[in-house]
Amino acid sequence: MKSMNKLLLVIFLVMAGLCTTVQAQGNTEEDYRQLEIFTDVLSLIRSGYVEEADTQELIYGAIDGMLATLDPHSSFLTPEMYLDMQAETQGQFGGLGIEVTTRDNRLIIVTPIEDTPAYFAGIKAGDEIIAIDGESTDGMGIMEAIRRLRGEKGEPVGLLIKRDGNPEPLTFSIVRDIIHTASVKSRRLGQGYAYIRLLQFQEGTGTELKRHLDALHAELAEFGGLILDLRNNPGGLLEQAVATADLFLDQGLIVYTEGRDEDARLEFAAQPQDTEPDYPLIVLVNGGSASAAEILAGALQDYGRAIIMGEQSFGKGSVQTIIPLDDQSALRLTTARYFTPLGRSIQAKGITPDILVPQLQVNPVAQPAGTRESDLTNHFLQLPDADENKPGLKVDMNASDVQDYQLQRALDLLKGLEILSHR
Repeated sequence: MKSMNKLLLVIFLVMAGLCTTVQAQGNTEEDYRQLEIFTDVLSLIRSGYVEEADTQELIYGAIDGMLATLDPHSSFLTPEMYLDMQAETQGQFGGLGIEVTTRDNRLIIVTPIEDTPAYFAGIKAGDEIIAIDGESTDGMGIMEAIRRLRGEKGEPVGLLIKRDGNPEPLTFSIVRDIIHTASVKSRRLGQGYAYIRLLQFQEGTGTELKRHLDALHAELAEFGGLILDLRNNPGGLLEQAVATADLFLDQGLIVYTEGRDEDARLEFAAQPQDTEPDYPLIVLVNGGSASAAEILAGALQDYGRAIIMGEQSFGKGSVQTIIPLDDQSALRLTTARYFTPLGRSIQAKGITPDILVPQLQVNPVAQPAGTRESDLTNHFLQLPDADENKPGLKVDMNASDVQDYQLQRALDLLKGLEILSHR
């Protein structure tokens, strides 16, 4: 039994990639004794369990359980999950299009990704998934939940959703699709104003954003300001958030990380090349803005480069490192906390907007009929240089913009800043 235990101990340490860590941290004999308890249990299961058990499944399950004692963002990735994660960062995978996390052992939707099946079905940030295809999510790990949510295009997934304000759970049947997550969308908002939405930070987001900005500059004769929409942006790659912030800052620290390991202590600074002009910039955030989106908003807020508007952000202030293992699986391990340039940690707090603006339903109110100056006989004619003929004060709004209260408020602020600058 002892020789078998030692052999299994070595196998476990090699598979989990822990040998180096154990030595580097100077763990005591007590740590090795605890690991021997693990191998004792593994050996007993293999020899005495009523049915033959798969060793790999046992070890994978043990690693899952070990990571479940840590934070909600640390997890074990099977080879299949690791491949899915790599596909996601490249902008394409099969699923519903939602970002999930765990909170108090509950499976919570951080945000639905725009223009995906979950988005069109009406899934909202903050929804709690209480069952997937009829199976309760109680006690279900986050990676297992993601595995069940993803799959082949055309396959339906049944979700039972608990939503604040609804006394009864909501039932959704959503058909999976290939999720193409273009990370940048842009358009002009009338004369002189631009709007860019960052859906998430994936490979090439910084370069793609630069391309959109260049196109908007070429299209708009006068650039009165930009609204950068980070609402429901779940985050993504740290280096792409840094590249995005670098476009708006020409010097100084963007973000720094602190962890136990020296390799986890990093600093990222802005470079003077390719910095955008110092035009008015408004950043929209809400409860679905998380992680890398909060890094960007926090840096721009600390330097006073942008006005942050909207609602309190999600509050994910930790950094996860992907550590590949020998069998093509991987460890997703929280290794550091990140801090804004002024040393603020947003973990479990989030970014507080400079101007708090809740999202409200906009219902136009009919104006009562009445007499105006223009109705009076022999009224003076309007002069040709009246205010409405001045450049930069006209804005064309489409139907979706009219219903987006936060976007309207941001645009009003841009217009006000331009009016003041002209005066």
